[in-house]
Amino acid sequence: MESGMRLSGGQRALIRESWRRLSGSPVRHGRVLFTRLFDLDPDLLPLFQYNCKQFASPQECLSAPEFLDHIRKVMLVIDAAVSHLENLSCLEEYLCSLGKKHQAVGVKIESFSTVGESLLYMLEKCLGTAFSPEVQEAWSKLYGAVVKAMQRGWETLPEGD
Repeated sequence: MESGMRLSGGQRALIRESWRRLSGSPVRHGRVLFTRLFDLDPDLLPLFQYNCKQFASPQECLSAPEFLDHIRKVMLVIDAAVSHLENLSCLEEYLCSLGKKHQAVGVKIESFSTVGESLLYMLEKCLGTAFSPEVQEAWSKLYGAVVKAMQRGWETLPEGD
């Protein structure tokens, strides 16, 4: 991945330790993330449709079994990034493809900053006092690298698609 995105050994340790505290309850923590996301940008709710069903509210979406599966997948992507901190480039192709999929369903690149804000919010709420400025900086750096790889999915689409 980005050669400029180098996490220090200390940053990798902070990410791993903070993720270890959260990884036992991925759906619970993922719901915090997505609740915050819908609070910050309610216009994202219509992007989540299953079997052509539009959700009437964020609460309805957040309790739908199909959406809970989506939360699990998002948390697995975060887990993969944490598991490959030493070699994020091995996720490049996967993340690029994930970016293409998000573009295809109508996600805008700008929404990723709101997702990042929601991720940091979730970490802060779920980690409590363990969420230090250093933890925030490390996660921001990791999230930035993941988003850059996903954005390449937008850039590689042929003209006219």
